[in-house]
Amino acid sequence: MRFRAFGLALLPFLLSACGGGTPSAAPSPITSTGDSWVTVKPGSATPSAPARRGGSLPPALPPVSFMPLSSECANAWNEDVGMVFIPLSVTPGPRSLRVQWPNRYGKRYRVTAVPQELVSGAQPEPVWQTVTTGGECTGSATITGLVSGAPYVVWLDAPDTPRDVDNSRSLYSGRSGVVKPG
Repeated sequence: MRFRAFGLALLPFLLSACGGGTPSAAPSPITSTGDSWVTVKPGSATPSAPARRGGSLPPALPPVSFMPLSSECANAWNEDVGMVFIPLSVTPGPRSLRVQWPNRYGKRYRVTAVPQELVSGAQPEPVWQTVTTGGECTGSATITGLVSGAPYVVWLDAPDTPRDVDNSRSLYSGRSGVVKPG
């Protein structure tokens, strides 16, 4: 109850501080000299015409020229991020398979075609072919002497795989899906 009485007692003072009196028609004490920075033109409700530029617009990007690709670098290999195997491209040929891979896992590779036919007992040892690469972008090998129409899986081994900055080993093996030579 005391707070209500106190608030009612302060009400006239608060209203007079907020300009609660009668409005006065007295001019502002600040006099302006010179032109106003706000220009008002009565009777013109349409917008003015937009400014037009002559000529052509400058290009958004600088001109780009690409270096020619050699046939060795024609494959666009994906980066290794999140990958488990070295990517392979396998092309069937007559009783053969041509295998290609990105040449960034060392200079020495081993490749083999493992038959997928069911064999009872001990499995035959795969015959590895050693491939030494140079400075080309893509390593390649052709595996010959295969049975036409028989299913194979191509394996790639990179025993000289380099280490990354954190000393982890780069990808060191690759595997294809099932392929059949022609």
